Amino acid sequence: MLENRKWVIIGVFCLVGLTFLARLFYLQVLDDTYSLGASKNSIKRVVEVPYRGQIYDRNNELLVYNTPVYDLYVTPKQVRIPDTTAFCQMMAITRSDFDSIMGLAKNYSSLKPSLFMRQLSKEDFARIQDALVDYRGFEPVISAMRTYPAHTMANALGYVSEISRKKLDNQDIPYYRQGDYVGHNGLEEQYEEQLRGKRGVKFMMQNVRGVNKGSWKNGAFDTLALAGQNLITSIDVEVQRYADSLMVNKVGSVVALEPETGEILVSVSAPTYDPNLLSSRSFSKNYRALIKNPYKPLINRPIMASYRPGSTFKLIQALIAQQDGSLHPSMVYGHGGSPMRCHCHGGQNLRGAVQYSCNPYFYNVFRKFIYHNGETNTFKASAVGMRKWHDMVEKFGIGQRLGIDLPSELKGNLPTVDDYDKMYRGQYRWKFSNVYSLSIGEGELLISPIKLANLAATIANRGYYITPHYIKGFGKPGVGVPAEYRQRHETDIDRQYYLPVIEGMRGAVVHGTVTPLANIAGVELCGKTGTSQNAKRGHKFDHSIFIGFAPMNNPKIAVAVFVENAGWGGDAAASVAALVAERYLKRKTEATRLDQKVKAANYLPPVVPVKPKEPVPIRPRKDSSRKDSVLKPLMTGIKPKSVVVPGVSGN
Repeated sequence: MLENRKWVIIGVFCLVGLTFLARLFYLQVLDDTYSLGASKNSIKRVVEVPYRGQIYDRNNELLVYNTPVYDLYVTPKQVRIPDTTAFCQMMAITRSDFDSIMGLAKNYSSLKPSLFMRQLSKEDFARIQDALVDYRGFEPVISAMRTYPAHTMANALGYVSEISRKKLDNQDIPYYRQGDYVGHNGLEEQYEEQLRGKRGVKFMMQNVRGVNKGSWKNGAFDTLALAGQNLITSIDVEVQRYADSLMVNKVGSVVALEPETGEILVSVSAPTYDPNLLSSRSFSKNYRALIKNPYKPLINRPIMASYRPGSTFKLIQALIAQQDGSLHPSMVYGHGGSPMRCHCHGGQNLRGAVQYSCNPYFYNVFRKFIYHNGETNTFKASAVGMRKWHDMVEKFGIGQRLGIDLPSELKGNLPTVDDYDKMYRGQYRWKFSNVYSLSIGEGELLISPIKLANLAATIANRGYYITPHYIKGFGKPGVGVPAEYRQRHETDIDRQYYLPVIEGMRGAVVHGTVTPLANIAGVELCGKTGTSQNAKRGHKFDHSIFIGFAPMNNPKIAVAVFVENAGWGGDAAASVAALVAERYLKRKTEATRLDQKVKAANYLPPVVPVKPKEPVPIRPRKDSSRKDSVLKPLMTGIKPKSVVVPGVSGN
């Protein structure tokens, strides 16, 4: 009995011993967990950030390139600073700045590196390089700063800055790290994935003090960083800079397209700023100054500003009415019976009405279009006509996003029957007399400059447009251009109906509503002027608008110009458009008199200083002994809601 128990005990001990031996064999021979853990202490993973792709104009002139700089990273757990005051003096920062940066770094992670100082120039880094050896926990990483040699197109290009915490947390696929740079706004954001390139990884050996000891396994596991793709844009930077010079001391925009391709040649948002201001260590200070600027230079007006199109909208009215059959080019309308005033003599046909921008003519055109549906009830006929009108106008890209390759494009407004039903609180409770201001581009219409440039391109093409876009290719023209920027969008207006409209547009420039100086020899500009009501009270003048294309029979450029607070469209806006078209077609400016006149003009509205709000006076109720007695502010200065009243559109 005892003999059997002895063998059982011996067997148990042997089994336990074999188990330990097997476990030791697994840990020592088969499992590499501890080996990898030890390697992590001696092998450092270094992420290599590639250079962003450069940006060029259509003629291969550089718009954006990279300047090498150094970013200084800090790992709080490893920091050893013998003399903090001396360190702050060396880095040219205050002690409070140092404490703030270190606090943010510790909150992010004590073990992971985070950005301490960015964009040190080669000279600044050379000054501190040797001294950094005495300060553990700080590591320089070579980076790049975006540089803009053309000093133009700030809003369309966008800028590159440190990624925000929100964007960092909302990544679908983890790619960015704390302190990484990312494109914001403009083309930098639109084509971020192509411009940023592909990261590389290097594995470096280091000793217990964190000193690099060379590549691990001769770089067998390293991956190379791939630079971002170079973006070729459709911009003509020579004409772009010239258009900038014409818009100095003005608020507005200039947009020019190549009608056949939809490529954007010029994109001016005025007033503008030097894009290099947002590509430096002074980013925050410069950005705050731009935000406080009363003329709002950070707004990309070609795609974000919305205006009433004024008389330029008469072109669409003429085209859809002809297609509908309610207008023939030979039809003549006088001024009788129209509630709208006009600066021209009556009795015009379609060509003359476009040439002289006759308001009563297009009032009658719109009225006949709306009621050209066989309905006898006035209210019902208005609704049926408006639905048809909306659907035909929409095909010109109005009231929707065109889909250009920039973020933040606004859709504007093209009123619908439902909108008016809500406005007048019921179906069939409004009629033509409530909406007739649409006939001359006023009322509830809101259109951005890019859409009016697209309208000019559509008329130049005699019936179609290609979505406006900045991209011309990656690496070389035509490579990587999305399919939607090659697709034709038809307006479903027959080609024959464009011809009298174009003849009227040419007449407007030769001897119509356009200033004679804008009829530049050799350009053969066709255009339409417009004056948009200024919604801001207190301004003396409305907004000046012009759209057009040139030459007449072989269009190479379509252009739209908005100059705020400049009055008649035939003067300020038309002059800018004519000069831009001439510079693009001739590659020089021969209309020097007009050039000098435009550059000398100043249409900047005066800046009204914002007064601090005064405290609202209060007074106690007379009977302060009552239980419900409280101090209540006086209700003073309450203004009624503002109402937009349709008015008269100029030429």
